[in-house]
Amino acid sequence: MSLQATITEHVKNAVQSIFNAELGSVEFQATRKEFEGDITVVVFPMLRVVKGNPVQIGTQIGEYLVENVDEITAFNVVKGFLNLLIADAHYLDFFKSVKGDENFGTSAPEGKAVMVEYSSPNTNKPLHLGHIRNNLLGYSVSEIIKASGKKVYKTQIINDRGIHICKSMLAWERYGDGETPESTGLKGDKLVGNYYVKFDQEYKKEIATLIAQGKTEEEAKKQAPLLLEAQDMLLKWEAGDPETVALWKKMNGWVYKGFEVTYKNLGVDFDSYYYESNTYLLGKDNIEEGLEKGVFYKKEDGSVWCDLTDDGLDEKLVLRSDGTAVYMTQDIGTAIQRVKDHPDVGGMIYTVGNEQDYHFKVLFLILKKLGYDWAKNLYHLSYGMVDLPSGKMKSREGTVVDADDLMQEMTDTARAICEEQGKLEGLSDEDKARTHKMIGLAALKYYILKVDPQKRILFNPAESVEFQGNTGPFIQYTFARIQSILRTAKEVKVATDFSYDTLEAKEKELLKLLQEYPATIALAAENHSPAIIANYSYDLAKEFNSFYQQITILGTDDMDAKAFRVALSGKVAQVLESGFGLLGIEMPERM
Repeated sequence: MSLQATITEHVKNAVQSIFNAELGSVEFQATRKEFEGDITVVVFPMLRVVKGNPVQIGTQIGEYLVENVDEITAFNVVKGFLNLLIADAHYLDFFKSVKGDENFGTSAPEGKAVMVEYSSPNTNKPLHLGHIRNNLLGYSVSEIIKASGKKVYKTQIINDRGIHICKSMLAWERYGDGETPESTGLKGDKLVGNYYVKFDQEYKKEIATLIAQGKTEEEAKKQAPLLLEAQDMLLKWEAGDPETVALWKKMNGWVYKGFEVTYKNLGVDFDSYYYESNTYLLGKDNIEEGLEKGVFYKKEDGSVWCDLTDDGLDEKLVLRSDGTAVYMTQDIGTAIQRVKDHPDVGGMIYTVGNEQDYHFKVLFLILKKLGYDWAKNLYHLSYGMVDLPSGKMKSREGTVVDADDLMQEMTDTARAICEEQGKLEGLSDEDKARTHKMIGLAALKYYILKVDPQKRILFNPAESVEFQGNTGPFIQYTFARIQSILRTAKEVKVATDFSYDTLEAKEKELLKLLQEYPATIALAAENHSPAIIANYSYDLAKEFNSFYQQITILGTDDMDAKAFRVALSGKVAQVLESGFGLLGIEMPERM
């Protein structure tokens, strides 16, 4: 039983014994720095069942706890806050129990699996800044849920069909002159993206010509020959025209290879892939089943709808009058197909921007109405946009912030700062290059993941690479500092065993934070929030640096203190590396 659970049980017993009242729950908070104590029980909520002065109530409970709980050595009451002092032995026993545990904080998988969908790109352009936040969130949430004790499947649905794909295909066919990734030296996704931009440029010229000939802008947009040809190409693809399908396969193949390079550089991966070209017809059978169950109804024109007005939503079209599917139909069918493919899946997480909030409310509600038990465990990991100081970007116009370019820029920025500050002196050029990339990616990932997913971000590249403050490089630097301590300790043969029974205040603070790591992972998993892990890592790094500045580690003559402090430093490094691993961030051994 955890200390908090033990205290909860005894506080409830105290309230029953002293006041003859039943307490439903006990509220805790960290003890404020200006007061003495290690954990604080908040008395105010108890006033609902115990009438009286909160200071007197807190005092009586405190006296009961000191008498009945071995771990509690003293207490003080400030207004309605009962501050408890915990025995050093409790923290030392905890440390001894986890010192050799390489998997500290994480749990073995049990129960139903979770499927996490993220990335889900279009195959007409490269991945961009928005995809970076999507991928980082999806990957990190997957790793956090896995660490909390669930099996996880990472997946994506690739939007590889539709008019936007045909636009880049048509532009390449008309203006490409046989260019390939090999002949141009471009990544395949960038080459195809260039032709998506080219289509838009030529399309606008045609619109301008038609307007000059007397057409309205709306007429010109609909009648531009290039658009009509792209629409015709889509019809040919849907009809299975061999030449169109061959071109589609060739250009999508280029894009997939390009995506894989980006994913590898970003440090994310997937267990399975779904393609819209295979899933866009899914869901129609499920609509028929829903009609039989009365979940859907048919209008006079033959279109099929779901009436969600009693649930505070609107009526939703799920099948057009001509029998063709809409996106909702496809998403219903894909969700059901995924559980058929992975029968152990008991829930799904969709990492999609917040502009789709309403869509997922409707999707989840329809799946519940269709009677799928797992539908109660569906979650939309909604996130806000990422802006750069230069403002919002548009992919059609070729001004989007390219993911590969941004990662390279972060590496270059890290290199410039390291050279200016002399951070990596003594490393080989190869090790320097690897560390520059590690620092640059840490800066990018941490800056994005430390923010609550639902908040919009203004990403400042220069600020993210600072070696001070709440940044990835600061935490990496702390880890590298500990590695230096551990190397020196090994060289001078510091003992690994120790007998130590009285903690310094800074040692205790570190142990208290380490003790919170398993609960932090559980909380981050429950809230689908990497920000909880990121900010815990920062607090731990900050606390270690304070400990490092105020406590002598290797210079003390007390051999037991030296051995304990080296071991404690090593555990902090392990937890920092573990936490950053959940964020998809690597740790450098030297900085």
